[in-house]
Amino acid sequence: MRTFLPFVLWTLLCCPAARAEIFTSISQMTDLIYTEKELVQSLRDYIRAEESKLAAVKSWAHRLDDLTRVTTSDPEGYLAHPVNAYKLMKRLNTQWSELETLVLQNPSDGFISNMSVHRQYFPGDEDETGAAKALMRLQDTYQLDSEAFSRGKLPGLHHNALLSVDDCFDMGKTAYNDEDYYHAVLWMQQALKQLDGGEESVGSKADILDYLSYSVYQMGDLARAIELTRRLVAIAPTHQRAGGNLRYFEHLLLKQLNEQNQDYPPAPEEPIRLGTYRRPKDHLPEREAYEALCRGEGLQMNEARRSRLFCRYHDGRRNPRLLLKPMKEEDEWDSPHIVRYLEMLSHEETERIKELAKPKLARATVRDPKTGVLTTANYRVSKSAWLEEEDDPVIARVNQRIEDITGLELDTAELLQVANYGVGGQYEPHYDFSRRPFDSNLKRDGNRLATFLNYVSTRERASWQFFSSCIFFLPEFYLCRKMSLMLSKD
Repeated sequence: MRTFLPFVLWTLLCCPAARAEIFTSISQMTDLIYTEKELVQSLRDYIRAEESKLAAVKSWAHRLDDLTRVTTSDPEGYLAHPVNAYKLMKRLNTQWSELETLVLQNPSDGFISNMSVHRQYFPGDEDETGAAKALMRLQDTYQLDSEAFSRGKLPGLHHNALLSVDDCFDMGKTAYNDEDYYHAVLWMQQALKQLDGGEESVGSKADILDYLSYSVYQMGDLARAIELTRRLVAIAPTHQRAGGNLRYFEHLLLKQLNEQNQDYPPAPEEPIRLGTYRRPKDHLPEREAYEALCRGEGLQMNEARRSRLFCRYHDGRRNPRLLLKPMKEEDEWDSPHIVRYLEMLSHEETERIKELAKPKLARATVRDPKTGVLTTANYRVSKSAWLEEEDDPVIARVNQRIEDITGLELDTAELLQVANYGVGGQYEPHYDFSRRPFDSNLKRDGNRLATFLNYVSTRERASWQFFSSCIFFLPEFYLCRKMSLMLSKD
């Protein structure tokens, strides 16, 4: 029996290749930054052209104002001079036509043309919704309240990005439309708070209260739903739903109080914040544990165990290619034994891999447990690309290095996968080996035996990470190979 090592997953943060699902990959979002810069320059060119056109028209109007004051004061005397008669004919026949042409010129044509070229690459409704849901995943995972997001006060980030009242309202509306009333409450409450604080808004307080009161009702808080609906009725007495909702909520609460033999509760005074309501359970039993790991919580290494962790040089059991330049190996955990290899890839290699992967990136898929067909899933939000040794010498070089480090051969390895996660991207906890009997790879190469994964990002970008299954607060690049076990025919 011989064991071979196939090559599978490489995850790298890059940009998506298609317009749809831009939010699943950071690289195309990066491209949009430069697209927007180009459009701003085009807009400025349009403004200058409009200002130049308007200045020319104003100059015409100023000259003609002076002229018409003279001509209308004594029309016959003015026309008695033959030169004036000629110039009148010329103005009305030629020069006014030139002015008409100037006025009809549209300096916006260049800007509109540029917009049309770039519009095909713009994000769509799906991208905006996906980005909003990504913020909510981060909010849950790192237990951040809506105000922290709104004010841009996020740990580890140096660039403040503020959310307006309308931004918060749109976030809440996205959750509401998805029947996610837990997050709808948090974001509508934040929008209301900023509006009450004096911030200007395109949307109205009535709209915010309408969504917020119904979302609070859906969370089972009838007393607060009634208080919010009364506020809505006070500022919008003719609102088409407010009066009916108020009567319905009051009826439900009275019925509930009568059944429990309780008095009518006072209106809640504490504002809604993170922790006021409990997030509903979802399909993932490990959700809370895995989010705690992302925050660096859970089982901690004590000093006695940490003292047994070491750094060393790894030469792959005297592998000739590693003798002169051994790998830096660092113990991360004692049981199970987890090690990290430092500087496995050079900066030039990672940049070349990103360059090769970028045009190939497509939404990452998973195998449907019922049909066996590859499909996209909400629990895996990223884009990926597969690279072969024929694509570039760097791929063969990295493959050889993985083989040298692990001591396993890559004859049955899957192709190198580059995965690019966007902000809030995720791949929920999963087994990396196949548990599906219909997986044809099992018959040919055997099941996956190991995964070789590389972070291809700076430590600053990885500061919010804890293993690759965490929700990505910042986009990350990963290089990873899946290794399977192959039985020889003899």
